[in-house]
Parts: sequence; C-alpha cells; structure tokens
Amino acid sequence: MGEKRPGFLVHAYDLEDAESTRAFYDDWARSYDEEIRDNGYATPRRCAEALASVARDKTLPLLDLGCGTGLSGEAFREAGFTIIDGTDFSNEMLARAAARKDVYRHLAVGDLNNPLPGEPGDHVYIAAVGVFSPSHAPPSLMKDVVGKLPRDGCFVFSLNDHALDDPGYEREVERLEAGGDVEVVFREYGDHLPGKGIKALVCVLRRTGGE
Repeated sequence: MGEKRPGFLVHAYDLEDAESTRAFYDDWARSYDEEIRDNGYATPRRCAEALASVARDKTLPLLDLGCGTGLSGEAFREAGFTIIDGTDFSNEMLARAAARKDVYRHLAVGDLNNPLPGEPGDHVYIAAVGVFSPSHAPPSLMKDVVGKLPRDGCFVFSLNDHALDDPGYEREVERLEAGGDVEVVFREYGDHLPGKGIKALVCVLRRTGGE
C-alpha cells in the first residue's frame, strides 16, 4: 500500500489574502472532511459543548459564520441547538454543507471582510469555529459580532495556535471585556488538530450591553 499523499491541510496556514483563501477552500471542499477528521479535528465539538454549557435556550437562532462543509453546524445540532443558519465565502464548501440533512435552516454566501448578515438580534448565538486567522478574519470581527448580539446573547469562537501567535485577538477580547461590552463565560485551551499537534483556545463571550 503506497504512502498517503499530503493533503491541503499542510498549506492551510500559509494563505496570504482573502482571494487565495477562497480559491484554496473551493479546491479543498471535496476532501476537507476526510482530511481534518483523519487528524482528529476536535474544535467543532468543543465549541458546541462550550456554547451549550452557557446557553439559556438552545431553541433560539444560531449563526454559524464560516461554516465550511457544515461540520460545525452538525456539532451544534448534536449539542441540542435547533435553528442554525450558516454563511461561508466558498460556494463549494456551502454545497457540502447544504448536503447535510436537517442541519441548517438557511445557508448563504458571506464574506467576513464585508458587513455581517442580518439585523442586530436576529441571532441570539453566533459562532466562528476555526475562522480566525490573520489572512481570513481579523480581530475587529469580534466587535462586529458582539454588535449583532442582543443582551445576554453569546459568541463562541476558537483561536488555534497560529491565531494565538497574533496577540491582536486576545487583546480585542480584553478590550471588549474592559469596555463592559462582554463577559467571558467560558475559556479553555485544548485539542484542535491532535494529528498535527495543534491546539486551540475556545471562548464564549456573553454580551452584557445592548438591548
């Protein structure tokens, strides 16, 4: 049996801009699930369980930003969330997500460099699972997400080791917390891709201001 060829994952952290990232994920869509599952991808389950541990009502709407092929939506569904919408900037990834039966209510193309979809309060929960990286989603996205939440709404996200190398992400969390916009209600560092030796911080922010 021949040696397994290296996949896309080895290049996933070398992307430099939004356009190259979009093309990369379009190309990766067909083999994405198999490759990251082979490496023990733990972050969707960790984020879903973290949000479920603090959610007041899992029947309220959740927006899955950068939903990819829908592994994150599937994890939220398994954790008990019943109304899940998803966005992603890769049409090929969205096609895979749409094929997952009874996971998403709505799916739409969404670019995280543009204004977030919907009106403030449309979703009580927002998730960004494996989304934050310097070439894809900047720290400023956190403020935009919090602004879309109603009072007591929650934002769950992950910062893998590559994102944590950029201090801007944790500084933004500290700034939002210091400004009284949010409180950190869950924070845990653990597995992300054990097969590659990569870990991730999972956080849940609860909005304390707003209406």
